[in-house]
Amino acid sequence: MFTAVGRWCARRPKRVVAAWLLLLAAALAAVGVLGSVTTEAVSIPGSDSQAARDLGDEAFPGSASGRQPLVLHTAADGPLLTSPASTEAVKQAAAAIARVDHVVAVTTPYGPDGAKAISADGRTGYLSVELDVTGREITPGITDRITAAAAPATAAGIEVTPGGFLAAAVDKGSTGHSEAIGLAAAFVVLALTFGGLVAAGLPLLAGGLGLGISLPVLGLVGHLVDMPSSGETIAAMIGLGVGIDYTLFGLTRFRELLAAGVGREEAAVRTTAGSGKAVAFAGSAVIAALAGLALGGIPLLYALALAPGIAVLVAVGINLTLLPAVLVLLGPRLAARPRRGAKAEQAGPRGWGRIAEVVAARPWRCLIAATLLVGALALPAAQLAFGQLDAGSNATGSASRTAYDRLATAFGPGINGTLQVTDTLATPAEGLTDDRVTAVTRALQTTPGVAAAGQPQLSTDKHSVRWQVTPTTAPSDPATADLVDRLRGETLPAAAGRGDTVHVGGTPAAQADLNDRLARRMPLVVGFVLAIAGLLLLLAFRAPVVAVKAAVMNLVSVGAAYGVLTAVFQQGHGAGLLGLDGPVPIPGYVPLLMFAVLFGLSMDYEVFLLTAVRTAYLRHRDNRRAVVEGLGGTGRIISSAALIMVSVFLSYLLSDDPVVKMFGIGLATAVALDATVVRGILVPSTMVLLGRGNWWLPRRLDALLPHIDIEGDGTEEPSAAAAEPAAAEPGAAEPGAAEPAAVAERTDAERTALPTAAGAP
Repeated sequence: MFTAVGRWCARRPKRVVAAWLLLLAAALAAVGVLGSVTTEAVSIPGSDSQAARDLGDEAFPGSASGRQPLVLHTAADGPLLTSPASTEAVKQAAAAIARVDHVVAVTTPYGPDGAKAISADGRTGYLSVELDVTGREITPGITDRITAAAAPATAAGIEVTPGGFLAAAVDKGSTGHSEAIGLAAAFVVLALTFGGLVAAGLPLLAGGLGLGISLPVLGLVGHLVDMPSSGETIAAMIGLGVGIDYTLFGLTRFRELLAAGVGREEAAVRTTAGSGKAVAFAGSAVIAALAGLALGGIPLLYALALAPGIAVLVAVGINLTLLPAVLVLLGPRLAARPRRGAKAEQAGPRGWGRIAEVVAARPWRCLIAATLLVGALALPAAQLAFGQLDAGSNATGSASRTAYDRLATAFGPGINGTLQVTDTLATPAEGLTDDRVTAVTRALQTTPGVAAAGQPQLSTDKHSVRWQVTPTTAPSDPATADLVDRLRGETLPAAAGRGDTVHVGGTPAAQADLNDRLARRMPLVVGFVLAIAGLLLLLAFRAPVVAVKAAVMNLVSVGAAYGVLTAVFQQGHGAGLLGLDGPVPIPGYVPLLMFAVLFGLSMDYEVFLLTAVRTAYLRHRDNRRAVVEGLGGTGRIISSAALIMVSVFLSYLLSDDPVVKMFGIGLATAVALDATVVRGILVPSTMVLLGRGNWWLPRRLDALLPHIDIEGDGTEEPSAAAAEPAAAEPGAAEPGAAEPAAVAERTDAERTALPTAAGAP
C-alpha cells in the first residue's frame, strides 16, 4: 500500500503539489469567510455545576453568554463615578452600547443595586452587558465596537476595560512570533544536519504547510464544538514539531538512497515504503494515545485531543503524499555532499557511536546514574495538585488582568468568581418570604467563606429560585473550592434538606468539578494509554519485554516532566523568568493531556531506535553489538529531531497564556530527556543487561501476533551473516520459548538493510 501511494505521487509530482496548495487555499478561504471560533467555557456533563447551569438557563432565560462586565475606573485625580458629570457620561455610554449589534441589555451601576456596582471610594464600577451570542461567538470585533460605543465615558476621564468573555476575545494573541522563532531555530539545526539550504528548507516548508492547513481547520471545528484557544496553540506546537521531524526522517532516507545510486523516483518510492510507513505507525501511535483522553468523559478533553490529533494527521498525510512528489521534483538538489573529516570518522566511532560503546561497557553505572538524574527531576511531582487558573494569572497589562485586578481591589477577590446556587421547589413559592427560600438565604449569608449572598431571584413560574454568592477568596484560591464543597455537603443540605434539587454552579464550582472528574478518571486514561502503547510496540517488535520496558521508559520521561512542571509553576521556582508574577495553579487537564501527547511523541523515537537495534540483531544475533549499532546509527538523527522539537516547544514560552507556557516547559523537558537520557542511556543499558531476553517471545503469543514490518521497504537482500549461529548470551530465552518469528523464519532477519532506523544517517 505504501509503495503504491509513493509511486503514484512520485509519478505525478506537480498534480500532488497543486492539490495540497489548493487544499491550503480552500482552508484559508473558508476560515476567512466563516471566522475562527474558540471558547473558554467548560461543560462537565453529569456534574453538580452543570446541573446548576442548565437549570439557570431554563428557568431564568436571558443573554446567551450571561452578564459580561465592562469595568469603569477613574484615577486618583479624576472625577468620581458618582459625580453628576460622570453619571451622565456613563448613562450616555450605556445607551450607545445598547445600540451595538448583538447587545441585548446594559445595566448601569446606578440602578437599584448601584451601591454594589460602585466601590466605596467611588472610583471603580462596572456596566453589565448582555449579548445574544454565546461566549465562543464573541469576537474581538464585538468587543471593539462595545468599547468604542463607551466613548462618552472615556471622554469624561473614565477608563473603560472589558472583562469576562469580552476581554478573552481581545486578549487572544497570535502565536505567530513563536512559530517564527521555532522555525528559525529548526532551520539552523537542519542546516547543520544536512549541510545544504535546500535540504534544510524542505522540512520547514512541510511543517509550515501542515500548520497552514490544520489551524484553519481547527478554527472551523470551533463552530461545532467548544474549542479552547489553548487547543489551537497546542496543535500548532505538536503539528509543527512532528511535521518537521517526520520530513527530516524521510529526507535523510532519500539522501541515503541517492548516495547508493538509486534513481530519484525509485528512491522517493522506497522512502515512502520505508520511512513513510514508520512515520504512519508513529503518527498512529500519537493519535491512539490522544484517543485515550475520550475516557475522561469531558468535552474539553475531546477538544484538546482533537486539536493536536488533526495536526498530526495532516503531518502524516503530507509525509506520505507530498514528500515523495517534492523529492522527485528537487532530486539532486537534496543529495548529500561529501562531509569533511569522513576519513577520520572511519578510524573509529564518534559521537553517539562512542556513547553507545561506553554505555554497553558499563551498563550498571550508566543505568544508576541516569536513574538518579531522572528521579531527582521527578521528585517534585509527588506534590503535584490540580488547581484553577483565573484572570489574575494572565499577563500584566492585558484587558482580562486589568479588569480582574480593578474589580478585586474594589469589591474583593471573590467578585471575579461568583457562585450560582439554584433550587427547584416542589410547590410554587409565595414570594421571597417562603420558608425554604428564607432558610437557604440565611444559611448562605452566614456560611464561613461567603462575602455576600444576593437576594434570591424567583423564576416566572415560581418553581425555581437562584442566589448569587460572592466568596471571600479568589477563584484560583483552594479555599474557594473548599467553600463549594462546604455549601454542597453541609450548608445547603442543612437548610433545604438532602436531595437533588439544590445545585452550586459558577466558574469556580465548574473548575472544581472538572478537577475532581479528572482526578477520578486519570488512572483509567493512563492505563488505556499504557496498554495501547505496549500493544503497538508488541505488534511492531514481537517482543513483550521490549514493549513493557518501552512503556516504563516513557513513564520515566513523563514523571520528570511533571516534576519540572510542579517546581516551576506550582512552587514558583524560576517563574519570574517566564514572565509570571509567582506560582500559578496547574489545571488538571494539563498533566493529563501532556501524558497522552508525550507518550505518542516518545513512541516516535522508540520506534526508530528499536527498529535499528532489531534490524542489527536479526542480522548477526549479537544483542550487545546490536544495541551499540542501533544507538550509534540513530543517535544523531534522533537528537537532531529532538532538538528541533525542543526549540519549537520553548519558543512558545513567549506566549502570555500560562497554560501554553506549561505545555512548552513540560513538553520540551520530556522530549529533551527522552532523546538523551532515556533513549541514549536508560534504554540501551537495560537492553545490554537483559541480553537475548529482550527478544523472548512465548510460542503461543508468537502464533497469535501478525507479522508487521513497520520500516523495511521490501528491497533488501538476504545476508550471509544472518545464517551464522551466534554464541549464547546472558539472558537468553528460556527453554520452551520461541525466538521472534522473524528470526526463526529468516525472512526479515536475513536482510542486509542498513543497521539504522528510518532515515538515520
